[in-house]
Amino acid sequence: MQQRRMGGSGLRVSRLGLGTLTWGRDTDEHEARDQLTTFVDAGGSLLDTAAGYADGASEELIGRLRRDVVPREDVVVATKAGIGRRRGERVTDVSRGALLRTLDASLRRLDVDHVDLWQVHTWSDDVPLEETLGALETAVTSGRAAYVGVSNFSGWQLARAATLGAGGPAPVTSTQVEYSLLNRAVEAEVLPAAVHLGVGVLAWSPLGRGVLTGKYRTGTPADSRAASPHFAGFVGAYLTPRAQQVVEGVARAADGLGWSPTEVALAWVRDSPGVTAPILGARTAAQLRGALEVEDLVLPAEIRAVLDEISGAEAPA
Repeated sequence: MQQRRMGGSGLRVSRLGLGTLTWGRDTDEHEARDQLTTFVDAGGSLLDTAAGYADGASEELIGRLRRDVVPREDVVVATKAGIGRRRGERVTDVSRGALLRTLDASLRRLDVDHVDLWQVHTWSDDVPLEETLGALETAVTSGRAAYVGVSNFSGWQLARAATLGAGGPAPVTSTQVEYSLLNRAVEAEVLPAAVHLGVGVLAWSPLGRGVLTGKYRTGTPADSRAASPHFAGFVGAYLTPRAQQVVEGVARAADGLGWSPTEVALAWVRDSPGVTAPILGARTAAQLRGALEVEDLVLPAEIRAVLDEISGAEAPA
């Protein structure tokens, strides 16, 4: 698999990343092992997780599996901090103390002495940005993180964070945002800011929360994420007439190219300006293998232009 630099930094990652949101909860250890093996065998290196994924169980599972499946130096371990749960409720805390405590817990669960990329999971108005960035600087200068980034920041938030961190020991290297043919809102400000500032973009839900695969064209499969109580609302936001038009356009393009809809949707995101890597979140290793076949494919310019026109620049209402 081809490798790309993360923005203007020296960090190199595979141009497809493996997401682990469901590991340790909906994805058991056997299935996770198969996915990790499949990904690494295909040349993938970027593993994306977060302290808040399954209340830390995702990181724990990566820590157990990584020792058996792949040498430490062959993977880029990326995790996030700032979102968690307390007494069953979602809590956002990007204060210096909370972030560094979370990082130390992540290192223990992942069984590593440092992470390759540590990201603030979300913006918060409750904590001065300078304090949050101070935690990122401490993580780098103490050797607990090699590179740092942000996640789910708007364009102006990213620009401010990158500007404040520029020239220091912990510049903002990456930003992780939702981006797909069903949600192109980041094209207005986030992507231009990232390109201008030399920040790499990691795209989560590049398949439109699974909708762009076409699996929901005739209903909701019983084994799909939309049928899960954890993800019904998450996926349902894109089961709209507007989204259906885009899905049909992707399906027609796939038929014409002899590709799968997954390959069309992934190729579109992967090769969009500013994107370093889409993050794949497969339900099974078989699904992951199918998605990884996009590695050898390039979307023709005329097909991209048609998809651009069909999808527009905003998320479906």
